[in-house]
Parts: sequence; C-alpha cells; structure tokens
Amino acid sequence: MGKTVNYGVIGCGMMGQEHLRNIGLLPDARVAAIFEPDQAMAHAAKQFAGGATLCNSLDQLLDMADLDCLLVVSPNHVHVDQFEQIANQRPLPLLIEKPLYTTPGDALRVDFLQASYPAPVWVAMEYRYMPPIAAFLNETDAATGGVTMLSIREHRYPFLHKVSNWNRFNRYSGGTLVEKCCHFFDLMRLILRSEPVRVMASGGQDVNHKGESYDGEAPDIWDAAFVIVDFANGKRAMLELCMYAEGSRYQEEISAVGPSGRIEAKVPGPTRFWNAEIGPPPVARVILSPRFPTGPREVEIPVDPTLLEVGDHNGSTFYQHRRFLDVVR
Repeated sequence: MGKTVNYGVIGCGMMGQEHLRNIGLLPDARVAAIFEPDQAMAHAAKQFAGGATLCNSLDQLLDMADLDCLLVVSPNHVHVDQFEQIANQRPLPLLIEKPLYTTPGDALRVDFLQASYPAPVWVAMEYRYMPPIAAFLNETDAATGGVTMLSIREHRYPFLHKVSNWNRFNRYSGGTLVEKCCHFFDLMRLILRSEPVRVMASGGQDVNHKGESYDGEAPDIWDAAFVIVDFANGKRAMLELCMYAEGSRYQEEISAVGPSGRIEAKVPGPTRFWNAEIGPPPVARVILSPRFPTGPREVEIPVDPTLLEVGDHNGSTFYQHRRFLDVVR
C-alpha cells in the first residue's frame, strides 16, 4: 500500500461528481476537501466523498495543509481565474477540466501559467483514455500504414442542464465547438502528429434550445456543425457533430484511412441513456479493414460495468485519474 494521495476538488456539479465517484474506486486516493458554492451540489457531493471537508471558498481549500493535488471541475469561464489563484497561492499538481480557457483573449494568461507553474498540469482530454479509443490509437499506424484522412462523427443527446444553466451560453462555455469538441480536435492532433494550418467550419442552432429562456435571454449555443481541418503535414481531418441524435446506436464513430487500410472505432453513449426496452446496450468495437487482402475484422472492446455505472465516459475518467496519480506520486 502506498501513501494516500489527498485531492482538493474545486467544483462538484455533474462532471465533478463523476470525478468523485471514480476517485473513490482508486486505491490510495481520497477526496480531502471540496469547494462547491452551489449548496445542492455540495450536499450531493458529500455522498461520494463523505470524509471530505466542505470549504466555503477557494482560499479556504487552498489553505488546507494535507492536500497533495488539485482537481478543477468548475464552469468553463472561471478556469483561468482559478488556475491563476492556485498558481499564486498553492501550486500543487493540477488536473483541470477542459477547456482550459474560453476566449482567445485569455491565451497570453495561459501561456504565462504554462511557462511559470512549478508543478505538473494535466488538462482533462479524457477521450484519449476510453478503452475503445485507446485500442484504436494503439492500432492506427499498423492498420493504415500512416493516416492520411481522419473522420470523427459524434451523434449524441443534447446538452444537459448544468448549475445556473451556464452551458447554454457561449460566453460561459466557449461555444459548442470549444466546450464539446475540443476532445476531438485533441484527438486529431494526437493521431496526425501535426498542427492545424487551415480550418473551415459551418454550424448553427438547428433544433435544440429554441424554446428556452433564462432570465429573459435565449441560449446561443450551437447543436450541429461540420468542421474540416488541414494540417501542416498535408493530412486532413473532419468532424461531424449532431446533438439531437440520441437515438443513435453509437455516439462516436472514428475512422482513419491510409495506404494500407482503414480502422474504425464505434463508441456507445452513456449506459443510463440507452433505451433498455430494445435490448442491452451496444458494446464498443474496433473494426480493421485492410486493403491487401480485403476483409473487415471486428473486435469488441468491453468496458468494466462498474466504470460504466460511475460515469458517462466509458471508463475514461477512471483511467485518466490512474495515470494522473502516477504523475503526482
């Protein structure tokens, strides 16, 4: 048994509580302190981290002596402010939810933090750690002979309701292509090993949120988009997003093609949203389709049912924390 790593958690709404449940599955890790200003969410968080101290402010949490690392899961638009306060007051190893910032005007602030923060900082691009996507990443080069074209499709349920409905407005979330799709742009860069040089996109609010109003203001977030990205190494990628397609069998479908063949990953959405009346939920799978000889081969990638119960991201939150703890230790 190793030394127990004590987390301080900032923000315990819907995603924060998923983090708490997954930390609870990790040996030698515990949530020691929580700062969550919404009282209902703070009360709910206590059931997943019963021994944690509930703090009244970020100052109070950062002053606690026994913390080993910090986790930021607050609304997007406060990430940079909290990151700066942490850097000035208690720069511990930090896992911070995506997106790191929501407006281009904050880029210089983040550049300074990157250059000056004295401990590891991990931005939560957790799609990398979903078992089916991890398997896809491991096989991509061999299956394709080097990716030339990459396509990512997400057909999913609409945005859920968050505290104070912050995710209904671009000024708080950064916009749908930042809030929801930064995961996919991260995967593009990771798979293609290059940086974007040209982007073409078209999107809008087609179906969702049109009848909603919050304090007299209508939501301005998009629910659908196409994005094409050209990369410096000559490769290209495409994203297709639809957030009124919760009837889909698979939520994410990723396809990479190269001179040797094609590889696909098919990833189901959260188990809790599956219509049980039509049978059990689908199992994630990876499909390899070589050119020589032709003939697809499918491999199922099951996810531990315990991990499916405690989160909506196919186990990725758990695997991400396990890797983060290796860094902290």
